[in-house]
Amino acid sequence: MIYVELIERKEYLDWLIRWKERQIIKVVSGVRRSGKSTMFEIFCGYLLQNGVDSAQIITVNFEDVDYEHLTHYRALYDYIKALILPDKMNYIFLDEIQHVEAFEKAVDSLFLKKNCDVYITGSNAYFMSGELATLLSGRYVELRIFPLSFKEFCLGLEDKPYKLSAAEKFTQYMALGSFPYAVKFLRRERETKEYLRDLYNTILLKDIVARLKISDVTNLESVSKFLFHNIGSKVSPTKIANTLKSAGKGVDQKTVDKYIKGLCDSLIFYEAARYNIKGKGFLSTQSKFYCVDVALRNLLVRGKEGDVGHILENIVFLELKRRGYDVYVGQLDDTEVDFAAIGPDGMAYYQAAATTLDESVLKRELSPLRKISDNYPKYLLTLDEVFGTVDYEGIKKINVIDWLLGNQLSQIE
Repeated sequence: MIYVELIERKEYLDWLIRWKERQIIKVVSGVRRSGKSTMFEIFCGYLLQNGVDSAQIITVNFEDVDYEHLTHYRALYDYIKALILPDKMNYIFLDEIQHVEAFEKAVDSLFLKKNCDVYITGSNAYFMSGELATLLSGRYVELRIFPLSFKEFCLGLEDKPYKLSAAEKFTQYMALGSFPYAVKFLRRERETKEYLRDLYNTILLKDIVARLKISDVTNLESVSKFLFHNIGSKVSPTKIANTLKSAGKGVDQKTVDKYIKGLCDSLIFYEAARYNIKGKGFLSTQSKFYCVDVALRNLLVRGKEGDVGHILENIVFLELKRRGYDVYVGQLDDTEVDFAAIGPDGMAYYQAAATTLDESVLKRELSPLRKISDNYPKYLLTLDEVFGTVDYEGIKKINVIDWLLGNQLSQIE
């Protein structure tokens, strides 16, 4: 199986094209190694193919030691100013900008110039918690990039002579994960695991430990592994602290809360808060957490019975996020709906299950959706072979692989 290195990722490219030359700073965010720098490369290729001269494109990657001398805002500004063509539009790409001291001063000054189109990326731990909004208030739009969707994973494969079915590719997707570089190691399980472990350690040490000044890395890892192990289950800092204490690891609720925030800021995890369907309000306790990549999760924790359902739920959650939805856990009296997804086109409800061929399981999965009295769309996603769409009194059962492959991403605003 051959991996095609540059997957176009059309929805992200379309976003960059739509905002091109508008006088606003374009921020591209996402977990480490999700493809932010590659999107800049793809977009630069688009510009070159559409009449832009290479001299109009200025790129600086601050993880490259060649640019170490530019890590003060004034040095950066002077360097770029000397390259700007006065009578043409200049496209400026600043990668991993958080390495620049007071970077917002240089970015703001470039933003003020009518012939500068400015794009930046940064490690998400530095761009979360309102920091970016404070630094660039009202002067930026943000594109959030995720690791590969299943559809992008399939587009990035040339499967001759293997001719894998969609179901076989989905098995590969769950095993190898969604980080673009890891997929290059298809059929090289050892290299994939080494890459993912190194990536995880880098995020932990650079994006969380260093930023939050954490001295006890062992307890941070314990909290992280607890969340990985319990994807799709309701958890709280108090519950985690009590579980760790019972295992002989001393960590209090406030520290756990701090660690969870760091893990979510780094985008290893996403929080799904609970949404009261009847009261149309948000509940502040007992959130669920989902990880950014299921292969990373499988590397760090041992599997358990029923894991396929939770992994499937995790993949559906991430896909809904990719499609531009705010995703919550639906709460209706004493029952729960996996996801209440709120988007520009309204609300939709989703249940995800490995299989509902057993009548009792089907009844259990349909029951929460049937209790919802509003008329928003309701879906049951499973791995069962479904020819088209099966309708249960308005609840549509769809094969999850078809759902992942058959829909375009919602337009990102």
